[in-house]
Amino acid sequence: MKIYVDADACPKPVREILFRVAIRNQIELLMVANQILQLPISPKIKMMQVNKGFDEADNEIVRLINKDDLLVTADIPLASDAIDKGAIVINPRGKVYSMENIKQELATRDLLTHLRDSLEIRGGPQPYNDKDKASFANALDRIIISYLNRLK
Repeated sequence: MKIYVDADACPKPVREILFRVAIRNQIELLMVANQILQLPISPKIKMMQVNKGFDEADNEIVRLINKDDLLVTADIPLASDAIDKGAIVINPRGKVYSMENIKQELATRDLLTHLRDSLEIRGGPQPYNDKDKASFANALDRIIISYLNRLK
């Protein structure tokens, strides 16, 4: 397993949790973004800077990700592409995406985009909070434990 992070919009608390998990469990972590991020010094944690532009980071992640890798992203179309390649996907709020729920997530995203574009609704997601952080940490822990148990 390798952990990929769609890092441009990844909340700082999520990045910090991922850094600790990667170091503690000796799992490779690749932060993919179009800007340089501050990373802890570890041979397991790497940064890949991609060109600025629409979907550059997403395209690179889809190119690199493999079956049973883990992706952290809030981007539903990227999550869908990664799931199609057999990856495990979790968002920064702790929701795990799967073949069973990703099509519904895409439909909901498209509907909300349409409603925002037509000004029928305004705004986006609620600010990231401690409950989101705990949900993410718990879901990530379950995924990592499952992965480590398969190695035994």
